[in-house]
Amino acid sequence: MGGGGNMSAPTAKTEQKKNPLERVPSLKPPFTIGDVKKAIPPHCFQRSLIRSSSYLVQDLVLVSVFYYIASTYFHLLPSPYYYLAWPIYWTVQGCVCTALWVIAHECGHQAFSDYQWINDTVGFIFHSALLTPYFSWKYSHRRHHSNTNSLDHDENHVPKVKTKLRWFTKLYMNNPLGRLLILAFTLTAGLPLYYAINIAGRPYDRFASHYDPYSPIYNDRERLQIYISDAGVIATIYVLYRVALTQGLTWIVCIYGVPLLVVNGFIVLITLLHHTHASLPHYDSSEWDWLRGALATVDRDYGVLTKVFHNITDTHVVHHLFSSIPHYHAMEATKAVRPLLGEYYQFDGTPFYKAIWRDFNECQYVEKDEASQGIFWYKKQLLNLK
Repeated sequence: MGGGGNMSAPTAKTEQKKNPLERVPSLKPPFTIGDVKKAIPPHCFQRSLIRSSSYLVQDLVLVSVFYYIASTYFHLLPSPYYYLAWPIYWTVQGCVCTALWVIAHECGHQAFSDYQWINDTVGFIFHSALLTPYFSWKYSHRRHHSNTNSLDHDENHVPKVKTKLRWFTKLYMNNPLGRLLILAFTLTAGLPLYYAINIAGRPYDRFASHYDPYSPIYNDRERLQIYISDAGVIATIYVLYRVALTQGLTWIVCIYGVPLLVVNGFIVLITLLHHTHASLPHYDSSEWDWLRGALATVDRDYGVLTKVFHNITDTHVVHHLFSSIPHYHAMEATKAVRPLLGEYYQFDGTPFYKAIWRDFNECQYVEKDEASQGIFWYKKQLLNLK
């Protein structure tokens, strides 16, 4: 899936020739965002409703096929195969539903079509179906794109400086079992808790929630749409409740609940790995500017899942530079800008299941650069914290 997807393999091989943990430049680049835009073929900025819809239909067909197989045939299987079939269903259905989530996320960036009402309608329907408050996410995520890697204003996955680490961080993060438990909690409960209580989000001076129209995350013009987002999530919960009354709670958990856990886990994993990397700088207000912040992200290779997820994983640098480029042009755009970006472009071909353990372990806090007090880097060790 995704235009130019076949270019992923040579890109990974090329980039793995250098150490992926080598720090990228943190000074202002010798090019402007205008220079980067000129390097991208103009057609990459064109959005096609028909082409975008074809990917949506493709994902919906797969979701329907997997649902039909599970609901029609699994109960006919003998017990050993019955218990094997469900984990396979949870995995593949969760991956395809993650692809649907990615398309809805693209709608929030107005990359689905030229028509905002279509983008918002499609995004609202499919994010709500996956219990994501569409407009609430759209606006907070837009602020993330506007303030990427700003220690003062970024919306999520903002690293802490060493002096602000909480007391339990050393207790749990300095042993493998503790790290494993926190990682499991992050991947399973992190996204719902981010929506509900802004966990891992930017600190505000009062309680912040994606479900609260008067949350400090939002301004007065956005509050009505937060109500609409809540209504979409509530409607989905009501439908699930009605289905559970007829089919049973166990059935709804198996058909919908566990695949949703897979979706939530992948969204947290993808976001975490794009913005948590020893090679990437973070900036305080004295050094931050939009272009340097947008460049300080890393593309990743998820193997076959790269195409399943519509290339969101290996085109994230371009996505932060031009978020309205549709996914089927993003690989071509990435290939076009890499010569210009040079060392400012970062790719890490480490398998994602290895990368998450490495980066979750090594990227616990940031400290100031010795040469510049406004630039911060992750430190690899958490041991001996005072």
